[in-house]
Amino acid sequence: MNFLAHIYLSINDDEISIGNFIADSIRGNKYEHLPKKVQKGIFLHREIDTFTDSHPIARQSSKRLHKNYGHYSRVVVDIFYDHFLAKNWNNYSDIPLSLFVDNFYTLLENNKEILPEKTKRMMPYLIGNNWLLNYANLKGIGEVLNGMNRRTNNKSKMNFAIVDLEEHYSEFEEEFNSFFDKLIDFAKEKYISLCVLS
Repeated sequence: MNFLAHIYLSINDDEISIGNFIADSIRGNKYEHLPKKVQKGIFLHREIDTFTDSHPIARQSSKRLHKNYGHYSRVVVDIFYDHFLAKNWNNYSDIPLSLFVDNFYTLLENNKEILPEKTKRMMPYLIGNNWLLNYANLKGIGEVLNGMNRRTNNKSKMNFAIVDLEEHYSEFEEEFNSFFDKLIDFAKEKYISLCVLS
């Protein structure tokens, strides 16, 4: 899953949210200097990714894109799924998306000293362009895909994936709707095992 989903799946726990958000910037076990609960957020992120990558519904979405984007198709699906989460946010949260996002940006600013350098470098773009809120519209998703393509030195061709999203919009949305409730249940169980029972 991409940024918005990982933050949402952190069960409104600030330290878990930070760990879940920064996890892709943490290699191996380079997390041992971080607060224990932030570390658990990293573990939760990795569990969510493993569950998603192996789930037949997410794999079906990815398969539709594989011909055009190869191993980048999973990344594209993560971005598509964040779009559907943002678009249908009111189905999943009583907190308006704009307030949820602003609260998270404030959380990042207040904990800047523990963030990886890669995350710190990304923050001005994340917040300045309000990526998390703009996931809700196709223009915002197009900009994210363009940015991801630039980061791969134009090898991924992800900038063209907005066409695939528009062409197969209902199929991707249906797959997201079928999958995300299962992912929420999984994340809640993992949160309990990591943070409540441990």
